[in-house]
Amino acid sequence: MTAKPAAAAARATVYGYPRQGQHRELKKAIEGYWKGRVTADALVETARGLRRANWQQLVDAGVHEVPTGDFSYYDHVLDTSVMVGAVPGRHRAAVEADALDGYFAMARGTQDVAPLEMTKWFDTNYHYLVPELGPDTVFAANSAKQVGELKEALALGHTPRPVLVGPVTYLLLAKPAPGVAADFDPLTLLDRLLPVYAEVLGDLRAAGAEWVQLDEPALVQDRTPAELNAAERAYRDLGALTDRPKLLVASYFDQLGEALPVLAKAPVDGLALDFTEAAAGNLDALAAAGGLPGKRLVAGVVNGRNIWINDYEKSLATLGTLLGLADRVDVAASCSLLHVPLDAAVERDIDPQILRWLAFAKQKTAEIATLARGLAQGTHTIAAELAANRADLASRAGSAITHDPAVRARSAAVTDADGRRSAPYAERAAAQRAHLGLPLLPTTTIGSFPQTGELRAARADLRAGRIDTAAYEERIRNEIREVIAFQEKAGIDVLVHGEPERNDMVQYFAEQLTGYLATQHGWVQSYGTRYVRPPVLAGDISRPEPMTVRWTTYAQSCTDRPVKGMLTGPVTMLAWSFVRDDQPLGDTARQVALALRDEVADLEAAGTSVIQVDEPALRETLPLRAAGHAAYLAWATEAFRLTTSGVRDRTQIHTHMCYAEFGDIVQAIDDLDADVISLEAARSHMQVARELAAHGYPREAGPGVYDIHSPRVPSAEEAASLLRKGLDAIPAERLWVNPDCGLKTRAWPETRASLENLVAAARTVRAEIPSA
Repeated sequence: MTAKPAAAAARATVYGYPRQGQHRELKKAIEGYWKGRVTADALVETARGLRRANWQQLVDAGVHEVPTGDFSYYDHVLDTSVMVGAVPGRHRAAVEADALDGYFAMARGTQDVAPLEMTKWFDTNYHYLVPELGPDTVFAANSAKQVGELKEALALGHTPRPVLVGPVTYLLLAKPAPGVAADFDPLTLLDRLLPVYAEVLGDLRAAGAEWVQLDEPALVQDRTPAELNAAERAYRDLGALTDRPKLLVASYFDQLGEALPVLAKAPVDGLALDFTEAAAGNLDALAAAGGLPGKRLVAGVVNGRNIWINDYEKSLATLGTLLGLADRVDVAASCSLLHVPLDAAVERDIDPQILRWLAFAKQKTAEIATLARGLAQGTHTIAAELAANRADLASRAGSAITHDPAVRARSAAVTDADGRRSAPYAERAAAQRAHLGLPLLPTTTIGSFPQTGELRAARADLRAGRIDTAAYEERIRNEIREVIAFQEKAGIDVLVHGEPERNDMVQYFAEQLTGYLATQHGWVQSYGTRYVRPPVLAGDISRPEPMTVRWTTYAQSCTDRPVKGMLTGPVTMLAWSFVRDDQPLGDTARQVALALRDEVADLEAAGTSVIQVDEPALRETLPLRAAGHAAYLAWATEAFRLTTSGVRDRTQIHTHMCYAEFGDIVQAIDDLDADVISLEAARSHMQVARELAAHGYPREAGPGVYDIHSPRVPSAEEAASLLRKGLDAIPAERLWVNPDCGLKTRAWPETRASLENLVAAARTVRAEIPSA
């Protein structure tokens, strides 16, 4: 193929970049600040150095316009709340006393003040802090961060483009503040918010911004006419400002649909759209809307959410089609590169042949620059890159890693009966109660206990050869004994072994399954200073041998109380991995489910009576538009049932979900047919319990009464108060008492105190129930 040079030379850009640094310097500096080991000035300097390095990396790769304002100490939505003055009343004194400490108090809470609620950023594994708004909210512009970072980039000689969360998306992500009527619609505050955005845009223009990007990903979801009218009004008013920078409105993760003509007609200067497979409809919709005459189009043709190399020829064909639809076409990733690791070149343990298939943030910026050069100057100028790209794509397509005939034959042989328990829930519940003999309001935890420095050091020592396997395993046994002993002393009813041997709830399993690859440096931000290394799901999946049976049975040998077997479910294994893009997700989920089904069978055969299969990602992977929900939920729930349905009636199957909005998938939760589900509920004040009750959910549930994503210790009375709210929605005979999530990220002192208070709360409320 041959592409003609673009009329207006195409340029390369990105919407955002990983924040952490090559060695997670930002995480270390922030956590050092929290512990008093790093000063505020040192933290600020570390952040400045990381921004400088990021911009230089982009420029060196051939990116012409660098983003500013996307860098964050914790979360870019929280940064937006600060920018518009939407600080909750309970945090205002802390923010006024010290802006940085107040910022972290909003994110993490203090012992006396609860943090903002946290939930998933669309269908990614990134978490944002939910704005709290009400009819009395007063907005006030604070553009210091955005202007400061813009000036930093300008002083270094770069061409910067400030990036802001758009006003419509910001309000659509918000919730009514505590004490505000649940039916309050934050979008009614748009006319109050727009002047604040106008002031920020004016400040950025005065500081030297030529372009400003306003991110509106919420508009790729199904939107009501009123919400579309709000978007039209917002960009009519902002576009009409007389002294403003040029406005680039960006969307990503899906196609814009009915919002595209609204934005195309708005008096803004450009649109940034996703043109990857996930948003393929944007191309036809843009043509149907008459294109963007006289405007700039930033085309997201490089997948910003996955780590596979780009198909240059396919992307160039898309870009060539777009040339006739806009005044200027630039090349970008489909979304911020925040969602991928920094650099694949530093991976040393991945086969070089396979490494050629992978593109992290640095490699993606090179791909973007290559495509921009080919579009602007003609494909003959990138002939060598095109040839290498074709060879790499062919290498992956023909690899034995991607096709295992035995795995595919087993998957094809699955029947509907394989995904159904042998008895209905009522019969199973009776058998489980007789077998387990648990009290009313049984207490448990979600699975993991604190991953101490000693545990991490032991894993590092084993990898480095400083200790042998026998010494390492003795450390694990000691930790399990201590965790079991603490739970027994605290009075917890169903115990866990604490997962001391696990580095991560997905990676641990991925390292033991064929078809997965693990990275050493592939860190991605999940929330705040929490970074994970998603494994790479590269080929067909199977389980060579048991993965969890040994340590679970050892823990059970230390106690007479039931110990839960702990597994990560098939949907979460996909969602928290970089999944293969060469076959349907449902096919991959079935392969993972069959591997996990073998593990469930082995756990049961070893005497494990309670098995938890976590699916925290079930909601986050839900397609952003309703048209895709039914097909997704069909294969997702089938995969869970296929994992869990081979057990006896008396074996109790648990699942767990956290930090997402569950109201719209309660039927799917029901369809999982788990015996017990535990869900996040502390920050949302038992909202999910009410949603389960409204649906008529018939099984047992444990809405969390302890928010583990904050260092604060909830009192026994606070936990009891939440538990009473849970009882308002769920009968006592079906209510469990547990934290919101695993305790891996917490320290032991707060964990001990919080769980002791949790047990005390359960006992207090149990005594208040007449039948108890």
